[in-house]
Amino acid sequence: MPSKCSDSLQAVGEETPLLLPGPLTPPSVDLEGRSVDDSQAFTPKSPAAIISVLLIGVFVANAEGSLVLATYGKISSEFNDLKNASWLVTSYVLAVSAVQPIYGKLSDIFGRANMLLVAYALFAMGCLVCASGQSLQIVVSGRIISGIGGAGMGSLVSIIITDLVPLREVGSWRSYVNIVSTTGRSLGGPIGGYLADTVGWRWSFLGQCPPTVLGMLLVWLMVPNTTSMKSSESQDDGTKLSRVDFLGSLILVVAMITFLLPMELGGVICPWSHPVIATLVGCFVVASLMFILVETRVAKEPILSLSLMTSWEILLPNTVMFCQSAAQLGMMFTVPIFFEVMQGASSASAGARLFPAVVAVAVAGLLGGYLTKRTGRYKKLLIIATMSSSVSYLLLAIRWNENTNIWESLYIVPGGFGNGLIQSAAFVALTAKVSTDDMAMACSSFYMSANTGTVIGLASTNAVLQGTLRRSLEISLVDHPDGANIIDQALSNIEYIKALQGPIKRTILDAYSQAFRYAHFSNLAFATIAFVSSILVREHEI
Repeated sequence: MPSKCSDSLQAVGEETPLLLPGPLTPPSVDLEGRSVDDSQAFTPKSPAAIISVLLIGVFVANAEGSLVLATYGKISSEFNDLKNASWLVTSYVLAVSAVQPIYGKLSDIFGRANMLLVAYALFAMGCLVCASGQSLQIVVSGRIISGIGGAGMGSLVSIIITDLVPLREVGSWRSYVNIVSTTGRSLGGPIGGYLADTVGWRWSFLGQCPPTVLGMLLVWLMVPNTTSMKSSESQDDGTKLSRVDFLGSLILVVAMITFLLPMELGGVICPWSHPVIATLVGCFVVASLMFILVETRVAKEPILSLSLMTSWEILLPNTVMFCQSAAQLGMMFTVPIFFEVMQGASSASAGARLFPAVVAVAVAGLLGGYLTKRTGRYKKLLIIATMSSSVSYLLLAIRWNENTNIWESLYIVPGGFGNGLIQSAAFVALTAKVSTDDMAMACSSFYMSANTGTVIGLASTNAVLQGTLRRSLEISLVDHPDGANIIDQALSNIEYIKALQGPIKRTILDAYSQAFRYAHFSNLAFATIAFVSSILVREHEI
């Protein structure tokens, strides 16, 4: 028992009465030195019971993402605004990425359970706004609110796991979380599509409220409101609110949004040379410099410790996760489109081609957690994982073409396998040498890296795909009288391509084949950076 715990017990000696005048005061810290609210100290809850409760929110938050992918067309069409349908997805991703880093520090100050309750409440509130929205703008606003809550529903679970179990078992427990995440993403689309086709898309949002409220109730009853000892010890310096780095948080949100928005807009909604893109990039640079100044000179308790974030123990695992997320999501984005365009597959059939990779992610996550727990090693797993992913993207780049058979479609499996291993091993690598007081901040940075990588990967893959395709078609159709219209249709309408016959279709398929190849090479570039970073990761005994 740490000395902080023993100090809170009354001294007992030979002359001490058998019946003390008052009850013994229970220690207000756990065995790892983290502060626990007195009302929740020594609650007889096992880690398995607590983590099981948290999985409700994990499932709902992940199901929500794929649910919207299946319904955003219907939602935007109801408001006659299909051209802006992508904002139903983009707004959520931007909100998650922008506020993700903040949850860790706030949970150090206010407690894990309290911040998780806030996250659940915001998520449910956002779902209600979406369900009742009478315009696309209101629904998008609801998605932003849900995204702010969803950011905490993901990152706080991993923070709580590091509070509850030894580091050597963290990978194993997170593998179960990853399985639930994968299950949620797999079921969200079919459930959302079914509800949209039967009772209406609004019920797909309303249906998320009951499990979210149930999750809130169980969190309130079972999850200890743990904080870091550093935050507890500085309580006398002022109220909890006065210790929140509001200025740094606001600037960080601005920096994240101005960094991610150009990736979403550039080359899709407006050209990269558009003044809006240049303005956003300029705002990002200014906000980043202001954030560094505030965090190093002004903030009493920085929302993100720059010295921590730039240390090799944090920077390298985050780089691995960022690059792997970018590469894997870029690949997952191209696979359904590839089979729809190149082989004329239906949307359902093309989407089903992703299933082997999804299974590989789940299996590798379990395997990575088991091996980390058994051996206490994680660096070899990182190297194997990044090599596996790199091989997958290389095979896709050089082997996939119009005649790809069912066995060659399994080239995506090594990518999924590597992604599953990395999710377990990279998190353990990140937390191996982090102090208890900095654990929440480090965990938040890990999720920020993954989410930012997702946005960058999707944006870069789409930019390479669209840019290569347009250039190739412009060269091939330069003398065609209807070339401009054909190019526009080929870039925006898969059904148009399926209906074509003759040399025009062959020209478009050849252009797509080249574009897919370049897109996979861009994913391979991300995977190569992840591989090099994994070699540089320092392994510590756990």
